[in-house]
Amino acid sequence: MAEEEHPVAAARQRLDKWLFFTRLVKSRTLAQDYIRSGQIRVNGERVNASSVQIKIGDRIEGTLSSRDIVVVMRDGGMRRGPAEEARRLYDDFSPLPGETKRLSPLEQAVRTPGTGRPTKKERRAVDRLKSEDD
Repeated sequence: MAEEEHPVAAARQRLDKWLFFTRLVKSRTLAQDYIRSGQIRVNGERVNASSVQIKIGDRIEGTLSSRDIVVVMRDGGMRRGPAEEARRLYDDFSPLPGETKRLSPLEQAVRTPGTGRPTKKERRAVDRLKSEDD
């Protein structure tokens, strides 16, 4: 009887539970945080509610802990089982870690000279120019 209920119960499932069952995130709370922050898309549309019901064939995309994921739901889970069981719940189309170029926070902070706020040295030079005009 329990085997007969499995396909019906797994036809639709909450997104946060499914992410947890697939071991893509460590906890349901963390999954809810990713969803609420808008980092997860289902079939190309951004979702903001953890209670979104997903079904078999839905494409889930997002950024989880600095890695991009692209998976297609193959089956709904009944529990958070071993990794082999979790991998059977989705087809993985995620790019390899080296394929997408991500900038580190230090690389993002670097700007070209002359843009943005002036440095103290540049500000003093401007002040000297202004005082000479007087």
